[in-house]
Amino acid sequence: MGTSTAARRPVKKKNVSREVAIAAFWRFSSHRESLTDYERLHQIRVGFPADLIQVVRLAFDLQDRHLETLLNASISTLERRRREQKSLDPVASERLDRIATLSRLAEAIFETQVTATQWMSAPNKALGGTAPIMLCETELGAKQVRRILQALEWGGAT
Repeated sequence: MGTSTAARRPVKKKNVSREVAIAAFWRFSSHRESLTDYERLHQIRVGFPADLIQVVRLAFDLQDRHLETLLNASISTLERRRREQKSLDPVASERLDRIATLSRLAEAIFETQVTATQWMSAPNKALGGTAPIMLCETELGAKQVRRILQALEWGGAT
């Protein structure tokens, strides 16, 4: 039930390329699939490593204000947690888990990680012009993203 090294420390360097961040995010996301719900819940409660902040920021090309909204914390708080190698709180961790889960669904539909990452990052007309990743702030928003992905899977025009 322990956290794997890939999940604990996805990126050690502060300045990494977007490609490296995307790869690190997908390693984290792939690891989540192998866990039971109990293990996922335990990791959310303990909190994910704050290093994931930089990975998600780069992988999804998020501006600071969007990252703050998505993780329910100020950039200064997130950066302090990263510097001090502290875990994220359960709220931010649950949102990251939600992003990982929906991203895996998008990957299954779009068939590549890069395309799934781009789709999650781009404003979507069917979602009121909001990028799917930003709806991961709430479970209700995530439900809307799932609905769009399922429509796409079944050939719906969205």
